[in-house]
Amino acid sequence: MKNQSQLRVGGVPEHFNLPWHLALEDKAFDNLSLSLDWQDYPGGTGAMAKDLRENKLDIAMLLTEGAVADIIRGANYRILSLYVDSPLLWGIHVHADSSIQEIDDMKGRTYAISREGSGSHIMAFVDAKSREWNTKNLKFEIVGNLEGARTALANNTADVFMWEKFMTKPLVDSGEWRRIGERPTPWPCFVVVVREEVMQQQAEQVSQVLQVVRQYAQQLKFNPEAPATIARRYHLKPEDAKIWWDDVRWANNSLIPMLMLEEVMNALKSVNLITKKSPPESLCFETCQLV
Repeated sequence: MKNQSQLRVGGVPEHFNLPWHLALEDKAFDNLSLSLDWQDYPGGTGAMAKDLRENKLDIAMLLTEGAVADIIRGANYRILSLYVDSPLLWGIHVHADSSIQEIDDMKGRTYAISREGSGSHIMAFVDAKSREWNTKNLKFEIVGNLEGARTALANNTADVFMWEKFMTKPLVDSGEWRRIGERPTPWPCFVVVVREEVMQQQAEQVSQVLQVVRQYAQQLKFNPEAPATIARRYHLKPEDAKIWWDDVRWANNSLIPMLMLEEVMNALKSVNLITKKSPPESLCFETCQLV
């Protein structure tokens, strides 16, 4: 049996997870009598969901839509709380040399996605649906992560890639890619999910860990030096880091809106990424506060 004092946590290597890294650097979890091992996942939500299902990961910050879809399909984890309460702003990108000049030129072209069920996969459907395109005609090329997308767009094995706007902005600024549009998620973008077995055995420790992370998130949100720190760590222009920091909201409680979960499920079902909806409470742990 896994050491009960260890928690394996995963998240994307993006600015959203800076509170975790600051807490780890300050050894803020040491007082909790546990070993917290963080792992970056450049492959995003799909890669983390796979490791959760294979018991290689205990806690993860997943994109809301990816978590909901995977739980409905029978995943071994549940939502414990929101993590980032603000939407994610997805940039719609093409290679600088692409013949695609505007959104309508994307019809019939191939989307690079990190993997099936990932945010880049789901949001391609959400975006196409919002434009009243036939989502049955969408074509995909699995590329693994952002670096894989760079290769695919350069080699013309894919034409379009959707990823968080600010993390891809250096590629736009350098002239490698062009951003031809944006698509915000219609819901809070990240949730905290935990394997059911872990919650059965270590619920109190998980709760203590989240309390620490929320404290660091709130400190970051009210620290005027935070944009400079974010720009330095994530290779962003200071003005871009400031725009992102102004708009991001980390959740500071365990409230989960049921209407939000319904909206996510409706979107997933409308593009056939799930075949049925589930009661919102079945997606979450019993300790969650559904509102």
